[in-house]
Amino acid sequence: MNGLKIKVEAALQQRDRGALLIDTRTPDEFDEATIPGAVNVPLFSNEERARVGTVYHREGAAAARLLSVDLVAPRIPALVREVMQYCGDDRSSVIVFCWRGGERSRAVATFLRLAGISARQLEGGHKAFRAHVRQYFERRQWGRLLVLRGLTGVGKTRFLLKLRDRGHPVIDLEGLANHRGSAFGALGCAPQPSQKMFEALLWDELRHVGLQGYALAEGESRHIGKCRLPAEVYASLQEETSLWLHASAGVRVKRLLEDYPAVEQCRDQFRGPIQALRRRLGGERVERLLTLLDDGDWENLASDLMRYYYDPLYRHTLPQRRIEIEVEDEEAALPAVEKAIQEVLGEPRRTGA
Repeated sequence: MNGLKIKVEAALQQRDRGALLIDTRTPDEFDEATIPGAVNVPLFSNEERARVGTVYHREGAAAARLLSVDLVAPRIPALVREVMQYCGDDRSSVIVFCWRGGERSRAVATFLRLAGISARQLEGGHKAFRAHVRQYFERRQWGRLLVLRGLTGVGKTRFLLKLRDRGHPVIDLEGLANHRGSAFGALGCAPQPSQKMFEALLWDELRHVGLQGYALAEGESRHIGKCRLPAEVYASLQEETSLWLHASAGVRVKRLLEDYPAVEQCRDQFRGPIQALRRRLGGERVERLLTLLDDGDWENLASDLMRYYYDPLYRHTLPQRRIEIEVEDEEAALPAVEKAIQEVLGEPRRTGA
């Protein structure tokens, strides 16, 4: 069929205009990583794909294709109807992909076209999308990243979200990674995405930051839980004058506990991370932390963790180029944070700092 294939750049442009992306890979492949916004309409189940692969290696390509036809043929009507449900009334732009842009996506695109749906096959499949994302990071195709920093509990994430509500562009790195970026950062969060999916989600956010624009982010280490920031993004986070938020220890404890609202439900999950601090803090201090945990004394537990672990660990991150902002009162501090943002934006853009 003429015009069946579409290149990744054109496909992503159509995605932005509302095209429906159909991932025909198995549920396991889809769960590992996909193009943000795509829906999964698998041609094979996880078990069926493994079975086809086994036949391919043992009996050859012809036998594997015949098995594929036997497995898929009875489900073609249901597959087409499922896509129609996703399409709704608009069947004018559907893009189908598999891993390499091979037989799975070509077959589904052909079925859909025969049913009157304007479907195209993504050339190169998800592999081409991955290459597009990697090249995007390598070329650093985004504007300035202004970074909020400060000691644990100061409320960096909550300030980012408030600034987003006030119209500032924000990239919530911890939200994308489903992790708060600390020893206890996974508690109460959904499972983290794979590295591939994290990079795809980050690409989807960063691409809205034009070369002449900016976005606000939180200062992070290279790793947010098991997710790793691309080297170029991490470098960008180091380049601008930092916005250093400061609040008293008491306020930070209060905010920290507010950020972990389900501590009682997660009590047992704190034990392992606390015990892992034994080498850094010593046995006596860790035993005290475990006692506070057993007693449900969350305020003193948070205070001790900040005093003996977090603050000594992160104080060395105090950047030389910084604007210090007192944020004891959240609402009163927002105008000061916005003023500092404008001050940094008024500086020449730095690179390679």
